[in-house]
Amino acid sequence: MRTVIAENKHDSKKIEKVIRDFFPNLASGMLFKALRKKDIKVNGVRVKEDYVVSSGDKIDIYIIDDFLFGKSDEGYNVVFEDNNLLIVNKAQGVPVHPDNNQKEATLIDKLQKQYGPEIALCHRLDRNTSGLVILAKNQATLDIMLNKIKHREVQKYYNCIVSGVMEKKQAELTDYLEKNKKISKVFISNKKSKESVKIVTRYNVIKSLDDLSLLEVELITGRTHQIRAHLAFYGHPIIGDGKYGKNAENRRYNAKYQMLCANKLTFAFTSPAKHLDYLKNKTISIAPPFDLEDIIKNQKK
Repeated sequence: MRTVIAENKHDSKKIEKVIRDFFPNLASGMLFKALRKKDIKVNGVRVKEDYVVSSGDKIDIYIIDDFLFGKSDEGYNVVFEDNNLLIVNKAQGVPVHPDNNQKEATLIDKLQKQYGPEIALCHRLDRNTSGLVILAKNQATLDIMLNKIKHREVQKYYNCIVSGVMEKKQAELTDYLEKNKKISKVFISNKKSKESVKIVTRYNVIKSLDDLSLLEVELITGRTHQIRAHLAFYGHPIIGDGKYGKNAENRRYNAKYQMLCANKLTFAFTSPAKHLDYLKNKTISIAPPFDLEDIIKNQKK
């Protein structure tokens, strides 16, 4: 439980807006659930969502800190939310959507349980990749976001730590990817085959230390395992990647998970977005859950 005191700027505002001002990372679903259950008190009295706050009101909020500050033991935390969109930071190891071998609850299962069946994924993210996932709260928003992503008007950036020092500080890599569904693996070639598709990956070296490099990667095309397989094809697999990486290196750096995070999104709209025009040029970013210096410091000698 947390207690806050309403300030002058909160005078005559509804309780929901005041609480959100103090706790911007609190999910709307969790806030309105607390109001429905009357888990919010003002000056010792339980209130509903239509309560209008006065300056000096003492507000007691009976919501655990993990939810108030946007943290969650469900494998995600809310980074951005409004009436149309929800953007969450998914933990590594959490599946985004069901597959044939699914046994545990997925990200979309958990979010639909909290927000309702209308919420829908705008794109996917590999189970073993952490980072930002966009979801739409209504069909109109979903239709627009799918169109914007299809036409590359939503730019996706990743941070990763790879083996070795890159030959160039920045580059655009263009090759071909072929997927083998039987073994859940993709293969890269510099030559087109009947089943392959063209892929384009841009990278920029942020920092190199010892024999590792921290990269910012932009996906121009978005194919299954593209970043992981493409960088490995050039001799720079992601540290911790058990499928495309080097097991000896993973053990050396005590890497229990792959060092790849979808850490930034930019809504680079070049055409009208109807009710989502307000998102134009907006960027959402997070810090990755790994650090180059820490990885080097913790390596086995």
